[in-house]
Amino acid sequence: MADRLSARAAIAALTTEFEELTDDAFDDGTGDDGPLSWAGYADSRARATARTGERESVVHGLASLGGQSCVLVSFEFGFLGGSLGQRTGDRLVAAYEAAGRRGLPLVSLIATGGSRMQEGMIALTQLQRVAHASARLRAAGPAQIAVLRDPTTGGGWATLGAGADVVLALPGAQVGFAGSRVRPPDADPAAYTAEGQLAAGQVDAVVAPRELPGTVGRWLRALHLPKDPPPPAPVPRALSAAGLPGTGWDAVCQARSASRPRAEAYLDAYFSYRLPLVGDRCGGTDPGLLAGFGRREDRSVAYVAQCGTATRPAGYRTAARVIRLADRLGLPVLTLIDTPGAANDAEAERAGAGAAIADAFAAVAAARVPLTTLVIGEGGSGGALALAAPGNTHVTPDSYFSVIAPELAAAILKRTPDQVRATADQLRLRPQDLVELGFARSVVGP
Repeated sequence: MADRLSARAAIAALTTEFEELTDDAFDDGTGDDGPLSWAGYADSRARATARTGERESVVHGLASLGGQSCVLVSFEFGFLGGSLGQRTGDRLVAAYEAAGRRGLPLVSLIATGGSRMQEGMIALTQLQRVAHASARLRAAGPAQIAVLRDPTTGGGWATLGAGADVVLALPGAQVGFAGSRVRPPDADPAAYTAEGQLAAGQVDAVVAPRELPGTVGRWLRALHLPKDPPPPAPVPRALSAAGLPGTGWDAVCQARSASRPRAEAYLDAYFSYRLPLVGDRCGGTDPGLLAGFGRREDRSVAYVAQCGTATRPAGYRTAARVIRLADRLGLPVLTLIDTPGAANDAEAERAGAGAAIADAFAAVAAARVPLTTLVIGEGGSGGALALAAPGNTHVTPDSYFSVIAPELAAAILKRTPDQVRATADQLRLRPQDLVELGFARSVVGP
């Protein structure tokens, strides 16, 4: 079983400073049986208060984590299962509003079983209030980070949890819209765990309790709203000493060489540390695409990097998610291009390949922050172009970019296999060709 700390113990384990903002004026009706006149409800709340010392299922206030300020919400599962009622909604809305007024990120330590049955529809409509407050904070800019404790189910998962920009979870935490008592009896229990949600692209990382303060602190630093417009991300240096290719086919061979540096090597050389974002929030992940935020010389930069495989729909959706978050936060974006093209198998088509690629194009086109692109390997058609920065794309000597792979171009033109190399020359896909054509700004060197 995962963490079952009290609300205040969870706060103490994470923060160095905490100033409670909870207003007990919200709790002036604890002596009644609620909007449904549910017999015994007042007694249940009184017992929950005696057991936990809390008057509601959430506590909120100003917190400091590793020198970074935020508004913190913590759920008390011991108070009626951390359920959401009207006064819970009051406190949650107050937390979002405090974050908006102060321009601070919101961190939620969630442990809830869902909406409070004893308040019926009044409890259920708190989800709308929370969603509205979250949308207002998102429009104002500050980031929202959720930490999923055990359990995180029902409306708490579907609003504060899944609706956050960054979703972290504790190992073994029960996570899912359906709680353990209401899901189908034959349901796979692994699907309702933090680890299962990570595999499905709904959670960004499963973090051990001892590592949580450092991880959340790094995320708060990475997602800090800058005061000034960001400059473009510096162009990474090429990591190989390859010379410029003599022919188009030479360029293709150099880009496809197993010995040339790949995306992870570039990212490790570029950033002092990286914080990955995983998954498209639609049930998919793409292991061939790395995305998230990193720190470089005390600056935050978002990154999206293809890893040399055919990019899948989940990869494009994840990329669009990261680019839009960076744009909202005013942080520059670096993209590394390396793909033979978009995945085009039947599974990819069923997963919405066309719509996912269109979404990536749209995210790049709409971005107001600077985007920088370095082509580090293969640039295969629109599947690569979808993540390229118009007017700010650079290439390495061991890369190429083409409207289509030369083998496929030859096949479409009904040419024989021995004409593939000549076709590669005709496509003018070498790094130096791309600069001469005006597509790339420069060929970068080591």
